[in-house]
Amino acid sequence: MPRALLPADAGDGAMPSPLLKRDGELELLERLDCMVRSIVELRKEVEELRNSLQHLAVEIVGEVRTHLEETQRVTRRRRIPFPRERSDSTGSSSIYFTASSGNINTDDGESEGGYTTANAESDYDRESERESEEGEDDVSCDTVRAARRDSLDLVPEDETPLVLDSLLEEGLGQLLEQADRLHSGDEQDKREGFQLLLNNKLAYAGQQEFLWRLARAHSDMWELTEDAEERRSYASGGKEELELAWQKWDQSAECHQWFAILCGQVSEYESIPKRIQAGYVFKEHIDKAIALKPQDPQLYYLLGRWCYQVAHLGWLEKRTVSALFEAPPTATVQDALQNFLRVEELSPGFSKAGRVYIAKCYKDLGNASAAVLWMDLASELQGNTKE
Repeated sequence: MPRALLPADAGDGAMPSPLLKRDGELELLERLDCMVRSIVELRKEVEELRNSLQHLAVEIVGEVRTHLEETQRVTRRRRIPFPRERSDSTGSSSIYFTASSGNINTDDGESEGGYTTANAESDYDRESERESEEGEDDVSCDTVRAARRDSLDLVPEDETPLVLDSLLEEGLGQLLEQADRLHSGDEQDKREGFQLLLNNKLAYAGQQEFLWRLARAHSDMWELTEDAEERRSYASGGKEELELAWQKWDQSAECHQWFAILCGQVSEYESIPKRIQAGYVFKEHIDKAIALKPQDPQLYYLLGRWCYQVAHLGWLEKRTVSALFEAPPTATVQDALQNFLRVEELSPGFSKAGRVYIAKCYKDLGNASAAVLWMDLASELQGNTKE
């Protein structure tokens, strides 16, 4: 028995009392129990962090591999000539690629390396086929121009491009006006608007105003759909529509806005690290959109939602952010409140959900009377969305 558990004035032959011994054992057991619980909790945290890091590593490796394979395919398509017919080739000369794997479709299932070898040819052969193809292209161009003249009542060839551009521009204006009207309607209108834009994608895919509306229609379908796989498909499709558009039209607030929204919708089906990474992308594009359109209340509502979610990150999400990022995103409930109030300043009654979030912010800040006031104000507005 340690001397520390004996009275200070006890002699060498003194024995500890049973009560003192029992109290010491209980205290020791409590400390050991507390230590065991701490070790178990720490082990769980380490295991969860390890799983998150392993999942992130697998995703990074997969994305890098996919990018490298895509780069190699693009380089190969640029370097390898694809003749239309080769009598001396042992394999098919099809130039079509499968959408899923990117491999060349061949009639007899040859490997990619075998296809390249089968199509090896001399410089003279390549030059001859190139001249032949150029001649065929010239004939095709003449045919197209003749068809255009017939469809435009034999308008002179030098005036045809101007007429076509005018007709396309007029049609685009009517199409965009109709798409905006359907977007503001009910569920059936939004579905019709989505189909309308899809039907005209081939004609206007290179137009900025058309593309961000098509992406917006994907977002509408994401909100209207219940099935998880369909929602993921709509969100991913809309994001792909704007993947290159916002880089080409970097000064378009709408491109940045809807790219941010679709990134957020896609991230709902991703792992925690990917959701956090999508949060960085969302904030970056919303900030750019606000810089381009500082009077748009919708953008401040979206920023307020981002701030509110960051301020309410869960324990595991905070640990993951700290482990993976040097500068974790920071936002407070007060930041969210300021953005929601900015929405009301720019457009009073803009959003029923916005007023609800103002009430939630005041509740979190301990101001119950203001929360009740804003809930009453929210109840005065009609709800037009599922949210």
